[in-house]
Amino acid sequence: MNKDLTVGNPWSVLWRFCLPLLGSILFQQLYNLADSFVAGKFIGENALAAVGNSYEITLIFIAFAFGCNIGCSVIVSRFFGAKEYTNVKTAVYTALISSAVLCAVLMIIGIFGCSALLQLIQTPEELMADSRLYLDIYIWGLPFLLFYNVATGIFSALGDSRTSFIFLSISSTANILVDILFVTVLHMGVAGVAWATFLCQGVSAVLSIIVVMRRLHAIPTDSPAALFSWPIFCKIAVIAVPSILQQSFISVGNIIIQGVINGFGTGVMAGYAAGVKLNNLVITSFTTMANGISNYTAQNLGAGKPDRVREGFAAGIKMVWMICIPMFLLYFFAGKMLLYIFIDTPTGTAIQTGVQYLRILSPFYFVVCVKLIADSILRGAGLMKAFMIDTFTDLILRVVLAVILSKQFGPIGIWAAWPIGWTISTIIAITFYRNGAWRNTVSNTVQK
Repeated sequence: MNKDLTVGNPWSVLWRFCLPLLGSILFQQLYNLADSFVAGKFIGENALAAVGNSYEITLIFIAFAFGCNIGCSVIVSRFFGAKEYTNVKTAVYTALISSAVLCAVLMIIGIFGCSALLQLIQTPEELMADSRLYLDIYIWGLPFLLFYNVATGIFSALGDSRTSFIFLSISSTANILVDILFVTVLHMGVAGVAWATFLCQGVSAVLSIIVVMRRLHAIPTDSPAALFSWPIFCKIAVIAVPSILQQSFISVGNIIIQGVINGFGTGVMAGYAAGVKLNNLVITSFTTMANGISNYTAQNLGAGKPDRVREGFAAGIKMVWMICIPMFLLYFFAGKMLLYIFIDTPTGTAIQTGVQYLRILSPFYFVVCVKLIADSILRGAGLMKAFMIDTFTDLILRVVLAVILSKQFGPIGIWAAWPIGWTISTIIAITFYRNGAWRNTVSNTVQK
C-alpha cells in the first residue's frame, strides 16, 4: 500500500516505514552471506577467498544500481509528497528506460573488462579462474540487479516498504536452498553459487516490476503520463549521479584496499572476506535505514513541512543506535564464532584476521551511523555537493591510510583506516546538517 509520510508522529511513521526496509536489506545480504557460507563450508577456503575477491568488483555494479534506486526514489518521493501524480508516473517510466540503457553499457564493460580488474587487484593465480567464473555469471544478471533496485526505490518513494520485504524474504530463503543444491548435490562449485543468485534475484526482479506497473496503473491522474521526460531525467540524474559516484569510488577504494590485502596471502584474504561480509551487513543496514529517511525527507520537503525533517533526524539516530548496540556486542565479543560460519577448515591466520577486523571496526558503528543519517537528510533535500564532500573525505582517508599504515603495521593498519575516515567524515556531515541549508530547498523541491 502507498503511504503518505508527511502526516503522523515522525518516530512512529519512520519506525513503521523503516522496519520492513531493514528486514529487506537483511534478506538482501543473505544473498552474499549465502554465497560466502556455501563457498567456505562446502567448497573450501580458496573458494571463499575467490568469492570475496570478486565481491569487491561486483560492488561497482551495485553502486550503479544503488544510484538508480536513490535517484528515482527521491524524485518520485518529492512528486508523491506534492501530490503530482502524473509526474510520479513519468518519473518512474523515465527511470526504468534510463536504467535499461545504463544496464546495456555496464554489461558490455563487464564482459570485456573484468579480467583486467582482477589482474589489477593482484588476484592470486590459484583464485583467478574461480573469480572470473563467478563474475562472468554475475554480469549476465545485471538487468535483474538494476531493475530490482529501481523497483524497490519506487516502492519506498510511495511509502510502501512491505512489498520489497516480502519479495526478498522469499527469494533470499530460496537462494540459500538453491546454493546448497547446486554446490552439494550438483557439484557445480563456484559456478553453482553464482547461478543460484542469478536465478533467485531474477525471479524477485520480474515480480517487483510487475507489481510496480500495477501499482502505478491504480494511481488516478488528470492526464496521461509521458513515457520519458528530459527535465525529470535531469532531476533524477542530479541525485543519482553523485550517489553512483559515491558508491563507485567507494568500490574503487575497496578494490585498491583489496589489492593491498591480497599482498598478505590467502589466509588474510579469507579472513577479510568473511569479516567484511559481517561488517557490510551492519553498514548496509544503516544505509537502508538512511535511505528510508531520505524518502521521508523528500516527501516532507515536497509537502512544505521542514520541521518534520528535523524531528525525523532525531528519530533516525535513535533507530540506528538501537541496531548498533547488539551488533557491536555480538561482533566484538562473539566475532570468532561468527567467522566459523563461513570457514569450514580455517587457518589460524584467517580467523585471527577476521577477529582483528571486527574488533577494530565494531566500536565505531556508533559514529558512522550518525554520518549516514545526516547524509540522508542532505540527499533527500538534494544537497549533493555537501553529501559528496563528506563521503569523499571518508573514502580518501581510508584508502590513503590503508596503504600507508599497512606498510608499518601490516593488516591491522588497514583495518585502523576505517575508524579514522568514519570519524572525520561524520564531523563534516553533522556540520553540513546543522547549518540548516536543507530548509532552503523547500520552495524549489518540486519545480518543473
